[in-house]
Formats: sequence, structure tokens, C-alpha cells
Amino acid sequence: MAYQNMTLEDFARHVGLDARDVKKMADRGKLPAQKVAGKWRFNRAEVTEWLQQDMLSLDLDESRLRDIEKAMSEAGSLDVSEHQLTACMGVKGIDLELPAKTKSSVLLELCGLADRTGLLWDQAGLLTAIQQRETMCSTALPNGIAIPHPRQPMPYASAEPIVCFARLPRGIGFGSPYGGLTSLFFLICCHEDRQHLHVLARLMRILDDTMIGRLREVETSEEALAALIEREEVVAAKHKV
Repeated sequence: MAYQNMTLEDFARHVGLDARDVKKMADRGKLPAQKVAGKWRFNRAEVTEWLQQDMLSLDLDESRLRDIEKAMSEAGSLDVSEHQLTACMGVKGIDLELPAKTKSSVLLELCGLADRTGLLWDQAGLLTAIQQRETMCSTALPNGIAIPHPRQPMPYASAEPIVCFARLPRGIGFGSPYGGLTSLFFLICCHEDRQHLHVLARLMRILDDTMIGRLREVETSEEALAALIEREEVVAAKHKV
């Protein structure tokens, strides 16, 4: 959608919810909505931020994440069985020994890793964007995972959408609201909000305890990417059942 504001029905289709449920949630103040002339209106940028926060809060179960993926597939024009996450990844964008010991150095090194893929055009701009996002709220999750990303997509920052994966030899404090140390990082830089939300939902589905354990044990970047591809194929296949 090129426009910034959505009606209640637009919003329901956009996020894969029943319009009746959306109205109830909006009436209860649980959605980023404003009433204009007695009707609910939703700002597209605020909706993107709300969905990101909702997924990172871990309040969504597998079926809801699948619904988000389906909704983000541009009304069926994209195949939800495709490798939405790993299609944006390559061996050059994986570092299993990221040389960082602080949160600020992790963000800096992640942008450097993205630059080494040869696809990033604006390393400084990406760094500023993910730093600003982290000041709002840490993207750290339980089990030592963090998913730094810009608050809004950056279509002019790279030649193609990029997802990088990095692992620290030792965990660091990353401001996780869940406590604990963080040692596994996924950097997401997409070109438009639907794709960003689709990739984020897919990643959240992929990162079960078994996958996290594998990522802690892999010894090469090739092995890490192969493990992610294998897991994504299993997750994507669930859309067919």
C-alpha cells in the first residue's frame, strides 16, 4: 500500500486478523489506532512498529506467526513456502567469532559484517538506524538471542535485503528485559515493511531450542547456513498442511 493510513478493514487484512477482533482490540485500546470522524484509522508506520514489538515480546504462538507470514505475502502473490529468511543470507554474512565485547561494538561489527557481503551501500546509515532502534527497546530475547534491525525498512541502504548472523565467543549484556547474556545475533535490513515483517516472523518460528543449540555448536559459516536452510524448509512446509 502506498498510503500511510489504513481503515479497520485494511488493517485486518494487513495483519491477518478478523475485522471483528480488530474492532474489539481497538475499542479496548490494544492497537495503535486513532478515531477519525467516528471510525478507526491505523498509521502504517505505527502498525509496523506494533507488529515488531508484538513478535519480539514472545506473546505470539506458532499459528499467529504463520498468519502474519501469510498476510505479509502480499495477498498471496508471494509463496510462503519460499526461503524468506535464508534467501537473504550468504556465507559472507555469517561470523561465528564476532570480535566484540560490548553492545555498541556488537552493533558496529554487525554493520561491518553486512558491508562485507558487498550488498550494503550505507553502512553508517544502517548503524545509526539500529542504534536508534536499540535505544527505544532492546531487541534481545531469551536464550541469548538478539535481532537488531532498523525501526523502519531502508530501501536505499543496500542492493538487496540482507540478513546476517553472528556469534560471540562469550555472551554479553545486551539489555535484555528477560535478563541473562546474549551471544547470538541476527541483523535484518529489508527494503519494505511487508518483507521485513515476513522475515521477522519466519525467524521467530525458526528459532526453537533445537535450532538455537545447533547454532551454538556449528563450526563453520557454511554449516550454520546449511542448518538454517534445513530448519527453514521444515518450518515453511507447515504452510502446506
